[in-house]
Amino acid sequence: MQNTLFLVAISLVLILAIIITVVVFRTNARIQNINKTLEYQYNLIVKMQSVLKTKSATNAVAENAEMIYQDLLQNLIPIMAAISVMPRNTTEHPLWRALGGIMDEYAKNPFALEKLRRAIKLDADIARNVENYISRADRLLRHLNNTEPDGILATTFTDGLLGQSLTFFAQAQTLANQEHNE
Repeated sequence: MQNTLFLVAISLVLILAIIITVVVFRTNARIQNINKTLEYQYNLIVKMQSVLKTKSATNAVAENAEMIYQDLLQNLIPIMAAISVMPRNTTEHPLWRALGGIMDEYAKNPFALEKLRRAIKLDADIARNVENYISRADRLLRHLNNTEPDGILATTFTDGLLGQSLTFFAQAQTLANQEHNE
């Protein structure tokens, strides 16, 4: 009888040990899954934080874009009047309509560059407006390059009307200054 009780006790201890071992292995497997999930979540949060930080910088530019556009436009209006250019007749933002009008006129009539050169040379206000436009537009492009990691937005602006107008105004300014120095 004692042997039977002893055998039953050992069997119970052995079954209990097997159950505990199975529970420990299952718990360990769950903990490993939790660790993997937490590591994945952490990496995802780091990526999201990086994206949000870049988006935040880009959004700051977008939120301030209207002020920047109006500032650039205020410099363009007297220039357009001096060289007798009308804005495009489209539904675009007034800045892009003004730049489009200037670049369209230059594409149709290269003499527009000469008109702008003369205006810069003869009118200090126009020279100041051109200088202000060039510096502010250039500052905007540099800011876009610095804040946007992939550079898509900055490239769009550089290759678009803003970049084309910067080249046009810089050429006219250089020509006006060359004649001034001679």
